Amino acid sequence: MLSPMTELPTNYLYEAVRQDNTSGRYGARVQTRFPPEPNGFLHIGHAKAIVTDFSVAEDFAGICMVRLDDTNPEAEDDDFVQAIIEDIRWLGYEPADVRFASGYFQQLYDWAELLVRKGLAYVDDQSPEEISVGRGSFTQPGVESPYRDRTVDENLDLFRRMRAGEFPDGSRVLRAKIDMAHENMQMRDPLMYRIRKVPHHQTDMDWPIYPTYDWAHGQSDAIEGVTHSLCSLEFESHRPLYDWFLEQLEVDQAPRQIEFARLELTHTVTSKRRLAKLVHDGVVDGWDDPRMPTLRGLRRRGYPASAIRAFCKEVGITRVNSRKAIEELESYVRRDLNATAQRRMAVTHPLKLTLTNWPRNADGSPVVEHFELVNNPEDEADGTRSAPFTGELWIERDDFMEVPPPKYFRLSPGKEVRLRGAYFVTATDVVKDDEGRVVEVLATYDPASKGGNSPDGRKVKSTMHWVSRPHAVDITVALYERLFTAEAPGAATGEALDDLNPESRTIVPGGKAEPALADAAPGEVVQFERIGYFAADLDQPLLFHRTVGLRDEWAAVQKRGQ
Repeated sequence: MLSPMTELPTNYLYEAVRQDNTSGRYGARVQTRFPPEPNGFLHIGHAKAIVTDFSVAEDFAGICMVRLDDTNPEAEDDDFVQAIIEDIRWLGYEPADVRFASGYFQQLYDWAELLVRKGLAYVDDQSPEEISVGRGSFTQPGVESPYRDRTVDENLDLFRRMRAGEFPDGSRVLRAKIDMAHENMQMRDPLMYRIRKVPHHQTDMDWPIYPTYDWAHGQSDAIEGVTHSLCSLEFESHRPLYDWFLEQLEVDQAPRQIEFARLELTHTVTSKRRLAKLVHDGVVDGWDDPRMPTLRGLRRRGYPASAIRAFCKEVGITRVNSRKAIEELESYVRRDLNATAQRRMAVTHPLKLTLTNWPRNADGSPVVEHFELVNNPEDEADGTRSAPFTGELWIERDDFMEVPPPKYFRLSPGKEVRLRGAYFVTATDVVKDDEGRVVEVLATYDPASKGGNSPDGRKVKSTMHWVSRPHAVDITVALYERLFTAEAPGAATGEALDDLNPESRTIVPGGKAEPALADAAPGEVVQFERIGYFAADLDQPLLFHRTVGLRDEWAAVQKRGQ
């Protein structure tokens, strides 16, 4: 139990746990769980749930488990199971244990028989369509099934035969007998079991019937000893059913369900169905495409797990669903990377720069100098690196204009600029191709400005990055825009995929980078000076994904909202 002096978040969820601890409801014990269904990959919305589940347990000196809700075998796969566990650990959390709802199938079945014997569950022969219609609506009560008054013995016999696999798929279900006129539609004789003769990734063909989520949820919590079952807000209407099942089973120390708002981002969808369609239709390269909001996609793009955790904690725990600006998440990513990412010079759209007064060796090759450049100005411990410099360089094409507009401070004829950490240079002439396009800029350098220092106090208004042509490493960069053009995809048409951005990714080959970039480890994020943060691809060498740019777009969003 925590000391009264411990500072914890002040919200209704934490207050509920505090009250339970104070009252001794669970012996001052706190145990939570994260219950993903292994039918897809985790996304940013799951990250909010993971951070909430694990943080509550950690803050109250408790434990958090992972329970795979594997009650729908058609859509589930062991590959998803492994990916979910890996992603949780990548996010920075270690489950106290990893379990499966399927591990409780026998206990759940035994409890279901108990409800049948108590006259609180029955086998229904109606079709799924008839059951759906019979439930009524929010304004009309439901209609009782013609099979609702079967005897206990008949229901037990039919349920056991369902378990034995005697009936075809979809021919019968087990329903709880509650109240078909209840104002909460979740309480109108909800389904507990359905027949599915398909293989299960854990139990193979052992079970021809499978429990519904509502039946498995609370009972699995009780089996595991969960104290606080934290759910997203859409399960609020399910809470009376959660409690009803536990009450009928007379479970000691029944867990408590508490709901919180889920996380949604602008320009983003988190629907598994829609994300799967993006993958299956080839709109994206896979579940780990850097444009995807999956944890695997965010990881490939270079989002630090620590930034995602910090963002989710800052969003906080509320009972009101809202859509957070994706720029706010990016600001956390940018802040994290600014402190940790090493700096490198890379040119994404290269233009030749030749220093005509640069000294040359006897064989005509340019003399090579080396400059020590700081790896990370935010962390002295990151040290320095040696960058080769010659009279033959690459600069960004946008850093030169032959006829510049007003207030253009970069390189142009007769204008002097500083090359980062090297020299002052002045453009003198250009070389053009047959179409009149500038392909090379000629310039002179000031030897007295070595290290980029002004020799006589004169000032320049621009500092540019550069790469030595003889030493350059060839790179490819992938530039990303929003995957969806609308802030709330589908708000106008009802279908989010109508708002797909056809220009969400641009592959730019032919980039040039300083030699140190060749040593970037898979997944490492570096700052391309003056351009943005880029992550080395996990598989393809010298492919870099733009994580975020350098400009703080969140500040602009906040300003627009004022």
